[in-house]
Amino acid sequence: MSKDTALSFAIRPQLLLKSFGDMGPVLIALTIVPAAVSVGFAHYAIAMRYGVVILFLLGLTLLARRTRASLKSMQTNEVFALVALLFILVPLLMTYPMMHTGISFLDACFEALSGATTTGLSTLPSVNDMPGPFLFARAWMQWYGGLGIVAFSLALVVQPGGIAKRLSTAEDPGDDLWGGTKAYARRVLGVYLALSAVGVLALLLSGASLFDSVVFAMAAVSTGGYAPYDSSLAATGLPTQLVTVAVCVLGAAPFILFAPAYRKSRGSRIMRVEAMTLAAMCVLGVAIVSLCLRYLDSMDWGAVLKHAPVLAFSAQSTAGFANMDLAPLHAATKAVLLPAMLVGGCVGSTGGGVKILRLLIFVGLLRTFLARVNMPPHAVRPPRLLGVELDENVIRNALLLTVLYVLTVSGSWIAFLAYGYPPLESLFDVVSAVGTVGLSAGVVSNDLPAFLKLVLCLDMLLGRVEIIAILVLLNPSSWIGRRAHP
Repeated sequence: MSKDTALSFAIRPQLLLKSFGDMGPVLIALTIVPAAVSVGFAHYAIAMRYGVVILFLLGLTLLARRTRASLKSMQTNEVFALVALLFILVPLLMTYPMMHTGISFLDACFEALSGATTTGLSTLPSVNDMPGPFLFARAWMQWYGGLGIVAFSLALVVQPGGIAKRLSTAEDPGDDLWGGTKAYARRVLGVYLALSAVGVLALLLSGASLFDSVVFAMAAVSTGGYAPYDSSLAATGLPTQLVTVAVCVLGAAPFILFAPAYRKSRGSRIMRVEAMTLAAMCVLGVAIVSLCLRYLDSMDWGAVLKHAPVLAFSAQSTAGFANMDLAPLHAATKAVLLPAMLVGGCVGSTGGGVKILRLLIFVGLLRTFLARVNMPPHAVRPPRLLGVELDENVIRNALLLTVLYVLTVSGSWIAFLAYGYPPLESLFDVVSAVGTVGLSAGVVSNDLPAFLKLVLCLDMLLGRVEIIAILVLLNPSSWIGRRAHP
């Protein structure tokens, strides 16, 4: 027996079931909302389907509550498995109500997964004729997916202590820079609710209807991008477009920056720099996209000023809103959006992508390497970021996740190339799925082969839970072996 095997413990299924029992009331509450909206729109058949989902969750909760297990001893592999299973289970359950509109199981599952992962890609030929409850449910899934089902449960259900800290850092290893207590999660939830309310009010003042304001605000603060129109933001006025993308950028910034109690925390300086880097990348993106639209796509400056900010802000925040069709754009215009989509937003935000913090860590490592070249061999110069010495685990996690992102994009891109899809457009849509962006160059459609739809589903899931959780879930050694006492 190897030393690693001797020190490792397999996942305890009964403890995962117990965790679902504690999170069950939150999941039920989240499902009651679209059920109530369906009743309000007099779509009782859809509401009945949500009722079936609620009964299933209630039964699962009651079963899990009878399980004897202590969450205080929850292991890291169990936390990752729990996060991955939540983002698999919830979209599967929401698939059933969505199928009432007549779409296939695969398309409904794609739509639900794209919602819960805050991606915004869609294989539906049109949503203009979809009922209001369907459009609301998509945005609602993005709203609670953006904050994270785990964060909801952490703030409302899970008791403080070690498990709370582990749950709060499960989605992003960088979160441990700022802690993960129950109070932290509640403040994040408070910020999220406040930004959502401000978004709805601002959209109402911009001239949008109440329904559109709610749907756009939920999809914007979650950087999700689901719109109730086929043409996305193009169906709205310019004031509504600008307000929407502004909310998207706020959603891609670290939420804790908006909480006064954490502005003087150990990682606040890093978060501020990360947020400023986000703003700088948005401005740079607008400038580059503007030049491309003007000189490569031959747009007049009026059209450039209308489209460039929306595209650049939407790509960088990984929101996925658009006010024009991207398919006819010049290849270079599409290409300049790729880096923004891949990097994405900040740690501790709803933004997807590799995250700006990991980009800053890479820059810090590069500076350390260059500095060591000019030093004697015996000199010690640890990697630093803004004067903060970087922990070895933080560096390793950042580099590992970046490599895994690149490998995921490469593997998925090869699958599209094997089916004969255009290289740049395929890469664009794959990066959009892995980065949970939602912008499309025209490859993602209802005619996409079933296998490629499944590839994109996996990409969206990997991008949302940041790959590691899925690898833990699929690793046989996570399940086979000796187990600790429950």
